[in-house]
Amino acid sequence: MVLPSDVSRFVRAAGPEHTDVQARMAAFADEHDFPSIGAEAGAVLRLLARLTDAETVFEFGSGFGYSASWFLRGGADRVVLTEFDADELDAGREFLSDAGLADRCVFEHGDAMETVERYGGPFDVVLVDHQKQRYRDAFDAVREKLPVGGVVVADNVMAGPVDFDALLAHLEGDADAVDADDEFSRGVADYLDAVRDADGFETAAVPVGEGLAVTTKTE
Repeated sequence: MVLPSDVSRFVRAAGPEHTDVQARMAAFADEHDFPSIGAEAGAVLRLLARLTDAETVFEFGSGFGYSASWFLRGGADRVVLTEFDADELDAGREFLSDAGLADRCVFEHGDAMETVERYGGPFDVVLVDHQKQRYRDAFDAVREKLPVGGVVVADNVMAGPVDFDALLAHLEGDADAVDADDEFSRGVADYLDAVRDADGFETAAVPVGEGLAVTTKTE
């Protein structure tokens, strides 16, 4: 959580309620100590799907389908879920089937970076939420597969397994702020450098959940 507790409560209260299946998913995450984006960030994913009139969403790292459920609530025609852990993917298939959403999903077991090579796009929205040290590779893999107006959203850019203070110092110009041995923070720093410097893209940070970086293709 990156917002003060009262502000976070406000954002949560002002946003959408969980569906019954999403409530079960959230309980599953708590029970198994599984990190998920949470409802505050989920509401942003739903909004992005709605605003882009998304036909296809591609996820780098889907876990048990919680983030996909938000994209689908936003009207996405199809979500490609990728997950290396077969049990997590099976759980996602079960949850999304129970929600009546599985017919709009493609469940891909294996490495997301290998999976994306088999898809030509276009992707209206892409979620980057796998190994932090591979975030930049994910952006490079999809940047030409996005239409103008397409969006890439990356999770955990402000909290979670990353060093917020080091990332802030890096963004403010301290090239040595991020410890070279901190592969998670280094990966997020490299990703933020890439998307902020990329021609034809604009990026904004959205401080919900553990921090989202939202990047839009402008040309």
